[in-house]
Amino acid sequence: MAHAEAVGAPSSPEAAKGGTSGNPWLVLLAVSLGVIMVMLDGTVVGIANPVIQADLKASLSDLQWVTSGYLLALAVFLITAGKLGDLFGHKRVFLIGVAGFAVSSVGIGLSAELADVIPGVTPIGMLIGLRVLQGLFGALLQPAALALLRSAFPGEKLHQAMGAWGAIIGLSSAAGPIVGGVLVEKVNWESVFFINAPVGIIALVMGVALIKENRTPSMARIDWLGVVLLSGAMFSLVWTIIKAPEWGWTDSTTLTFTGAFVVLLLAFVLWQAAAKQPLVPLSLFRNASISIGTLLMMMVAFAMFGAMFFLGFFFQGVHGLSPLEAGLYMLPMSAGMIIASPLSGMAIGRIGPKLSMAGGLLITALAMFLMSRLSIDASFVETAIPFVLLAFGMSPVFVGATEIIVGNAPVDLSGVAGGVQQSAMQVGGALGTAILGAVMASEISDTLPGNLGPAAQAIPPEQMTLLEKAAAFGAAPPGVPQQITDAVHSSFMSGMHVAFLVSTCIAVITALLTFFVKVGRKTEGVPVHMG
Repeated sequence: MAHAEAVGAPSSPEAAKGGTSGNPWLVLLAVSLGVIMVMLDGTVVGIANPVIQADLKASLSDLQWVTSGYLLALAVFLITAGKLGDLFGHKRVFLIGVAGFAVSSVGIGLSAELADVIPGVTPIGMLIGLRVLQGLFGALLQPAALALLRSAFPGEKLHQAMGAWGAIIGLSSAAGPIVGGVLVEKVNWESVFFINAPVGIIALVMGVALIKENRTPSMARIDWLGVVLLSGAMFSLVWTIIKAPEWGWTDSTTLTFTGAFVVLLLAFVLWQAAAKQPLVPLSLFRNASISIGTLLMMMVAFAMFGAMFFLGFFFQGVHGLSPLEAGLYMLPMSAGMIIASPLSGMAIGRIGPKLSMAGGLLITALAMFLMSRLSIDASFVETAIPFVLLAFGMSPVFVGATEIIVGNAPVDLSGVAGGVQQSAMQVGGALGTAILGAVMASEISDTLPGNLGPAAQAIPPEQMTLLEKAAAFGAAPPGVPQQITDAVHSSFMSGMHVAFLVSTCIAVITALLTFFVKVGRKTEGVPVHMG
């Protein structure tokens, strides 16, 4: 992801004029510390989710919103955040993002205490709301950090800086499962978020001392109506998908939220066509390659984030691992990304993004298929093989899709195109978590009675509903007979297998889409390919 962002944000002369004070490598360290908080939270939450569920008595849809709310806030606000940096200064926006992210992280750790003093608010509701706020501040932080890096380093040193940036981000992602496992197991789940406070303070102090303000001269305005319409549309869609299995797909509430999504999306498109400075210029999508590239990024993130949502519950609930052991099991995927990202860049340079992405997606499909075959007592090696394959499969897609989207955009819209790419990734991840969660819940509901056998007839409907909810987390209620525990675990595995098979199919379909895009030019100052 870090490499993709760098490609999507070419150096600008205006930014370079601002300059920075001090050693540019210390500026790199300062902005990296801010983004490390975002990357750590992206990988440690999966480890913490089972403990959060047990401690806060959260439902499956609650935990889906812990992930989806954060991703949606990032997705909707990334482009707007980039424009805010242009208008008010990237240093200022970066520091606000760091401070806000750290404060909201501390608030998440204090969700139970804060909920006690606010009537009608539950601890998990408070946590979800603060996760959305955290996502908004994360969106402020990321594009500003890249703009400051472009300003700090001269052109001939920028590639070195971006290489170091990618390594730092990769290492923080790899460390996430281990750090999360240690903190959850040895301290508590709240410490996973509290750790952002000291990191944020150090980033703030270094940022104030080392970074000189810079901004891009621009008459741009923020399309706030576009932000509201897009946010409302995406909320309505994800909320519908998450809650529909509980309400019923033909229920009036489901249909109401579905209608709200359609109306708001149509209003957004009409407004973007009429606005003088739209949030997302629709002219970008007249280019088929950009449209397909955006869809490709959404589908990839859908498959990856959606399927990976369940692994924490598999390892800790069904497999019986501790949080630290679960982190160690997931390490091969995170560590593999560190090796795979630079190799993917080399492969794309030699054979181009189309073949690299197609090959990567087929590898991804193989990894997802292998995970759909995992057994309850899968060994470390059995899980490590698909995890490593997934790292090598996804890396060329994240890098190549950015080159397709940004390379086919007009030069003056390359920054917006990079924001579209990042937003598509976050939206795809949120939809994947929601839709595959609904698929898994449906499969559990269908298979649990059969796995219980004749004992199912003696279980009252309300208790069966409780068992289905427990099965969504891979954990049977305490004190139940071993037969019921085995049935719950088997039903969870059936649901997880179906989710990974759906992801396998999506990866194969997405691989076919790569052959319908055209490779754009990346040369500075040369008109990009628009056909």
